[in-house]
Amino acid sequence: MIALLAVAAGLVLLVGGAELLVRGAAALAARAGVDPVIIGLTVVAFGTSAPELAVSLASAAGGDEEVALGNVVGSNIANILLILGVSALIGTLVVAQRIVRLDVPIVLGVTVAVVLMSLDGGIGRIDGFLLVAGVLTYTGWLVRDARRESAAVRAEYGTSMDELEGAAVDKPLAVQLGMTIGGLVVLVVGAQLLVGGAVSIAESLGVSDLVIGLTVVAVGTSLPELATSVTAARRGERDLAVGNVIGSNLFNLLAVLGATAATAGTIEVGRTAMRVDLPVMLVITFLLVPVFWNGFTVTRLEGLVLVLCYAAYLAYVTLAAAEHDLVTTIELVALVVVPVMIVLFSVAGVRGWRRDRAQRTGGGAASGPAA
Repeated sequence: MIALLAVAAGLVLLVGGAELLVRGAAALAARAGVDPVIIGLTVVAFGTSAPELAVSLASAAGGDEEVALGNVVGSNIANILLILGVSALIGTLVVAQRIVRLDVPIVLGVTVAVVLMSLDGGIGRIDGFLLVAGVLTYTGWLVRDARRESAAVRAEYGTSMDELEGAAVDKPLAVQLGMTIGGLVVLVVGAQLLVGGAVSIAESLGVSDLVIGLTVVAVGTSLPELATSVTAARRGERDLAVGNVIGSNLFNLLAVLGATAATAGTIEVGRTAMRVDLPVMLVITFLLVPVFWNGFTVTRLEGLVLVLCYAAYLAYVTLAAAEHDLVTTIELVALVVVPVMIVLFSVAGVRGWRRDRAQRTGGGAASGPAA
């Protein structure tokens, strides 16, 4: 009971700390005259993944490396299947072509790189520094590219930042600093409580720290992303819901996993993670390409499929932890269902891409004479 209360309190503190941190830091950036576009791409993007970073660092510091790895991998799986799926169920999501052509290939490439780094049984300190260098390079490129955005995009970011900062932007400097520092402190305390409670639960249930990291911890630290994406979808800002998921996954792999590996020295990757969880993360990241290409949307039906897949994944992880007899049956079914899903989504994606290309080519041909 104490462990469950610690986990619940940790989750509340993580969400509240992230909110304080983002609002305080965004207000400070606005006070310093930083462009709203830059604030949205850096402070807000990093802030929503602050719980994952706090939990992974706390886990690595305490020697619970399986929780740190499970947190990142589980969060990325939850972001795609659960958060993107739930957001699509609220209403068809719009996918900006820039995300399909640039951000998704980057996320897929980084995911492949992380899997390759894990083949020797661990993600080492050098791997961590390479990943951190990657997020610094990517952020620098984002900032430079943002300066060339259109007036409409900049105005949209300005409105979003005004809503986010709220009354904090009018507060004295001391209050804004207090919110930022207080948010960091609350995050650290929440991470300690969550990790400690999660490890205690794992020990009492006789399951590995990896399973707890992939389930309880991963879903808990993904709550800020879930709240942000669902709110954006309900407001009709359905392109922001997709961008939030992609940005969070990229930050988790580069910054969270990278900083944790660079700090801890080596994050060991066990057989289970290498055989099941990392391949699952890789496959569903790959599936984003055909799903997004199919009309640059994520429909309610596709959202339902994503949510059902997440439910099946959680069921498998839970049954495997309990060494249930159904595990073998589920694995055999997955060997048939997963390839079929990949083929179906890929065919739909190729058809959507051809349809989009034909429309653009036809539009260009039609407008040529008129021009």
